[in-house]
Amino acid sequence: MAVARVACRAQVGLHAPLVHVEVSLASGLPVFCIVGLPAMVVKESKERVRAALLNSHFEFPAGRITVSLAPADLPKEGGRFDLPIALGILLASGQIRAPADTCGTHVAREFYGELGLTGELKPVRGLLLAAAHAARHGHSLGFGGGAARVQQVEQVL
Repeated sequence: MAVARVACRAQVGLHAPLVHVEVSLASGLPVFCIVGLPAMVVKESKERVRAALLNSHFEFPAGRITVSLAPADLPKEGGRFDLPIALGILLASGQIRAPADTCGTHVAREFYGELGLTGELKPVRGLLLAAAHAARHGHSLGFGGGAARVQQVEQVL
């Protein structure tokens, strides 16, 4: 069994609480389930993530895939969880590796982005709020949305 963890943030009004996207890969019948109070659009991310990974020439793992969005009691909405779920699957399956920590300190990196079926990253609602909360906690960002969106976030931070 392999487990990976990727940081993200939910949006609840003007708050952006930290969410840990935990991905577990196990042997067994092929099942892909998402737990942790996901809204319907988050549950639908299973199909976007599967298509995006396959169309980006990655392997989609066979067997049981369990995705936990923690904390479980916090409602999760929107497509912002697609990218962290995809990264968690790639990390847990060994198709990518997390960057080595060369400075001796671990700085969290948070990821946001909705995936298109071909693997392109799409902008997500509430990115500036999430970026501000991440910066307040000393976390760096990884997200989709194009150069204009990146410039907009950098201006605020």
